[in-house]
Amino acid sequence: MIMAEPVSRMAPKGQDAPADAAAPASVDEMTLVKRARKGDLVAYDELVRRYQERIYATVYHMTSNHEDANDLAQEAFIKAFHALKSFKGGSSFYTWVYRIAVNKTINFLKQRKNRTQISLNDLDLNAEHDPDLVALVSDKTPRRDIDLAELQEKLNIAMQKLSEQHRMVVTLHDVQGLSHEEIAEIMDCNIGTVRSRLFYARQQLQAYLSDYLK
Repeated sequence: MIMAEPVSRMAPKGQDAPADAAAPASVDEMTLVKRARKGDLVAYDELVRRYQERIYATVYHMTSNHEDANDLAQEAFIKAFHALKSFKGGSSFYTWVYRIAVNKTINFLKQRKNRTQISLNDLDLNAEHDPDLVALVSDKTPRRDIDLAELQEKLNIAMQKLSEQHRMVVTLHDVQGLSHEEIAEIMDCNIGTVRSRLFYARQQLQAYLSDYLK
């Protein structure tokens, strides 16, 4: 959960939310966007409420730092608020703000080179075809937890060796569960590029883990 300041603080000074404004969960997204464009901060609060956890989770998987993820997610919503007039509705508001958050995170990682944490359970690495990995995950032995912790650390190191673009596509697809089409919109590329990046990233990660298991 983002510990965000109230959205009303994002608005220009002197602009307050209408006293009779309401944004129940039943109101559709575009209606909320239209109301927010007119200065209805309650409507924008509702948009933030709907999507802040997913945006935060994505950024956290990329930064592995709660404070950085909190700040970047907050900045993404602030930027989206101030740029609402440029939102044409060609995609969902969620996809649009997701793209803002992704771009901010990629830029942040290029500058800071922070570590990325990702769970072994998040990735589709065809583990069922690797008997060593199956045994490691399945066998309940005193050594199992130690081996899994070491393997998790190797995975985190491997993630750092991927480019920001490849790291992001793995996070969006394998961790957040977004479709290729949604990722293409968010990353502003075609579906073929998404698939090739995902394939390459998985191959690289699997190769690194296979070396460890041997």
